[in-house]
Amino acid sequence: MAYDEGLAERLSMHFSGRPDVDIKRMFGGLCFMVSEHMCCGILGEMLMARVGPDNYAACLNDPHVDEMDFTGKPMKGLVYVSPDGYESDADLVRWIHLCEAFVRTLPPKPIKPPKKPKPRKAP
Repeated sequence: MAYDEGLAERLSMHFSGRPDVDIKRMFGGLCFMVSEHMCCGILGEMLMARVGPDNYAACLNDPHVDEMDFTGKPMKGLVYVSPDGYESDADLVRWIHLCEAFVRTLPPKPIKPPKKPKPRKAP
């Protein structure tokens, strides 16, 4: 599935210069990882926001927000925000800050050792 390039650019600009942020392709879209945790992302034109279980119900009261049901079952703590919900820069930043606030509550991920290349077999 394609993702909204304009939203990707806006998110990239927001996170630019941060060594704790990586961008990865996930769920058929694009995810912004903060300290190895998924923070937010893009699926089609929808903003995926990881708001956490404590903010989940309140976020669903927003008319521009839907449950994230990527697997057919709602994923608690994750919501989809439609384009009208992040159209202004202030709205987008509000969502990003909400996501980052939740991600900061998560324990650090263990550091993974670099993968060693597999030895090649002789022909």
